[in-house]
Amino acid sequence: MKTSARNQFTGTIAALEIGPVTAQATLRLDGGQTITATMTAAAAARLQLAVGQPAVALVKASAIVLVADFGGYRLSARNQLAGTIDRVERGAVSSLIGIALPGGGTVTASVTNDAVDALGLEVGQPTTAVFKAYAVMLAVPG
Repeated sequence: MKTSARNQFTGTIAALEIGPVTAQATLRLDGGQTITATMTAAAAARLQLAVGQPAVALVKASAIVLVADFGGYRLSARNQLAGTIDRVERGAVSSLIGIALPGGGTVTASVTNDAVDALGLEVGQPTTAVFKAYAVMLAVPG
């Protein structure tokens, strides 16, 4: 599959909750992490989602917020993937930050250069990629 989403995570649907209006699917990644996607119940029905089904989660790099220090706070965002920065590609206005995940895989975030400077982001630093469940699109074979 070819898409403009930099982040494409493969895994298996581990949990599925379908309500009258919305549905929530949790994808277990090959490295053991989980990603939760929220969509309409109609979309879940159209995709014929089922537990055990292989799927790909797509997340645009611009939808990812990097957290270098939680400062004792907890966030409402369901998806929080902790890793280590392994790449900083600085551009004129924004930077691409690569976060290596335990067990393999990478998350890419697009953040402003001001944010890179303010957070002191650099290779080797632990950080967490955070994104809302509504920012995740699921794709299934079909």
